[in-house]
Amino acid sequence: MISPAVPIVGLPLTYLMRAADALASATATYAIPLLILVTTGSTALTGLAFLLEWAPRLAAFAFAGSLVDRWGAGRVFRMSNLIRTAVVVLAGVMLLVLPSAGTMTTSAVLAFGAASGLVAEVSFVAVETLGAEASRRLGHAAHRVQAAQTGIDQGAMLVGPLLGGLLLLAGPIVLLAVVALLALTAAATTSGDVSATDHRPAPSSLLTGWATLRRTPALAWLVGGLIASNLATGVLQAAAPITVIHHFHYSTAAVGSLWSAAAVASLIAVWTSRRAIDRFGIWSVGAVAAAVSTAACLATALAPSFTAYTVAVAVVMAGEGAMTVVLRTLRSRLIPVQAFGSTLAVTIVLVLLPLPLAGALIAIVPPDGIPHLLLACAALQGLALSACFAGLRRHRTACEPPHSQVPVLHRELTQPGDAL
Repeated sequence: MISPAVPIVGLPLTYLMRAADALASATATYAIPLLILVTTGSTALTGLAFLLEWAPRLAAFAFAGSLVDRWGAGRVFRMSNLIRTAVVVLAGVMLLVLPSAGTMTTSAVLAFGAASGLVAEVSFVAVETLGAEASRRLGHAAHRVQAAQTGIDQGAMLVGPLLGGLLLLAGPIVLLAVVALLALTAAATTSGDVSATDHRPAPSSLLTGWATLRRTPALAWLVGGLIASNLATGVLQAAAPITVIHHFHYSTAAVGSLWSAAAVASLIAVWTSRRAIDRFGIWSVGAVAAAVSTAACLATALAPSFTAYTVAVAVVMAGEGAMTVVLRTLRSRLIPVQAFGSTLAVTIVLVLLPLPLAGALIAIVPPDGIPHLLLACAALQGLALSACFAGLRRHRTACEPPHSQVPVLHRELTQPGDAL
C-alpha cells in the first residue's frame, strides 16, 4: 500500500505533464532525421541520425531506472526536461551561428538527436513511474489511468510526425523553439514531491530490476506475453512497406494512410477498453483483445487485397491498444514500489528486444516468405498470450489491487476534475 507520506497526484496535471513530454519526444524523434535530410540531402546521414537517436535511448535504460529509484520520479522527470530544454536552446544557438549547411551544422544536429533521445527515455521511465503511482491509488479503477496514458502516448505518436514536418516548413529554429516550450511545460507542471528529500541511497540497477523480475512469477509471465506480442507487431510493421509496395503495388503514400488508419483504430480501442473493463473486468477484456489481435495478425498474412490488409492491420493495432491498457495496468500492480524504476527499465529493454529481431527476420526472409513468417509469428503470439494469461490467473492475487484502498480511491475518483 502507498505510504500516506506520498502526496496525492492530481490526474489532470499528470496527464498534462505526460502529454507535453510525449509530444516533445515524438516531435524531436521524427523531425531530426527530416532536418538532416533537408540540410544535407543525404539518405545515409538520415539513417545515421535515426541510429544516433535510438542507440542512446537503449543505453539510457541502464541508469534511468536507478535514477528514479534513488531520487524520485518527480525530481528526475523535472530535471530531464530542464536538461532537454537546455540542449534544445544550445542547438538553436549553434544553428543560428553556424551556416545553414555543412559538417559543423550536421554534427550539431546529430549531437542534438543523440542527447534528445537519451533524455527522452529517462523522462519516459520517470513519467511511467508517476503514472503507476497514480493508478495504484485508484485500485480497481487503475485501468482508467493506464487507458488515458496509453491514449496520450499514441496520440503523441500520431501528432508528433505531423507537427515536426509542419514546423520544419517554418524553419529549424521554430521547430526547436516549440520542442523547448513543450519541455519547459512538462518541467513546470511536474507534480509530486521533487525536493531533495526524495533521495533514497538504496542499491538500484538493472541487476536489481532483473532480480525483482525473477522473484515475481506473475510479472515474468506478463513480460513473456509482451515479448511475443511485440515480435508479431514488429514483423508486421517492418513488412508493411514491402507488402504494400511490392505485393499490392501501391505507393509509399498508401503506407502512410495504412498506419494513420491503424493509429485511429488504436486510439478508439484504448478509449473503448476503459469502459469495457469497467463493465466486464480486466481479465475478460484482456483475453478478448489478445484473441482479436492474434486473429487479425493471421488475417494480414492471408489478406487478398490492400483494403482487406488495411482493415486487418487496423484491427491488429486496435487489439494491441486495448491489450496495452490491460498489461500496463497489471504491470503497475506487480512491480514493487521500492524498485519500480529499475524493474520497469528491465521490462522495457526485454520488450524492445524483439523489434530489432523483427527487422533482421524481414531482412533474411524473401518477400514471398513474409506471409508464412507472419503466420508463424501470429501462432507464436497466440500461444504465448494464452500462456501469459493462464500464468497471470494462477497468480491472480498478486494482480489484484489492495482491497483496503478501494473506498478511499472511490472518493478520489469522484473529486471534480479527476474523472477520466
